[in-house]
Amino acid sequence: MLKTVDVTIQFGGLTAVADFSAEVGDNEIVGLIGPNGAGKTTIFNMITGVYAPTRGNIVFNGRSIKGKKPHVITEAGIARTFQNIRLFSEMTALENILVACNLREKPNLFETVLHLPNYTAREKKSRAFALDLLESVGLKNNADDLAISLPYGKQKRLEIARALATEPKLLLLDEPAAGMNPQESQELMDFIVSIRERFNIAVLLIEHHMQVVMGICQRLYVLDYGLAIAQGTPGEIQKNQKVIDAYLGEEE
Repeated sequence: MLKTVDVTIQFGGLTAVADFSAEVGDNEIVGLIGPNGAGKTTIFNMITGVYAPTRGNIVFNGRSIKGKKPHVITEAGIARTFQNIRLFSEMTALENILVACNLREKPNLFETVLHLPNYTAREKKSRAFALDLLESVGLKNNADDLAISLPYGKQKRLEIARALATEPKLLLLDEPAAGMNPQESQELMDFIVSIRERFNIAVLLIEHHMQVVMGICQRLYVLDYGLAIAQGTPGEIQKNQKVIDAYLGEEE
């Protein structure tokens, strides 16, 4: 589904990511891990069009998306969440989802202004879809609550639901377990697996919480200082000396 080929990005004289190659298959959950500053979010930003790679290529479902605009990439079927939650804080949970629904509905200005039957039918369909999404993430009872008033964990779920509203084939999650306690992390693991199965999507996630990464990922890529130093199954990564050194440091 997704393939990055020797992706490199430079900012001035600094190479933030060098020759990164990875693959994500249909319905897979793949992890991207590494110390802070390793270049993980930079890779997400290149995949989603925030940054254009200096060289290399990014292929999604057989087509290059290198350098495409974020909205074009979203329409192609890639959605993401952010390390720092970026909800429309003064909108309700339901309104946050409805905003994302517009990507697929393609509202007509003339019909919208005059509230013609086609517009009304689309709004009804979008509202039902949004409520179903909120129910699937355990937030149906919070539909009319302002996003800013929700607890942190529920805001995380709402952001994931908003991403799912664009009907993606690939979901990128940037540190979804950040700030969660062990029980919340376990619930998040179950939740990610459930949405993968329910929506038949692939997931690429950045995460520092090793319980989450090792518990749900089928394969892992490890970055250090912008370079891929290892890839493999969770069991293989746990035993990899380069990974151990990157996280714990080497003794002189």
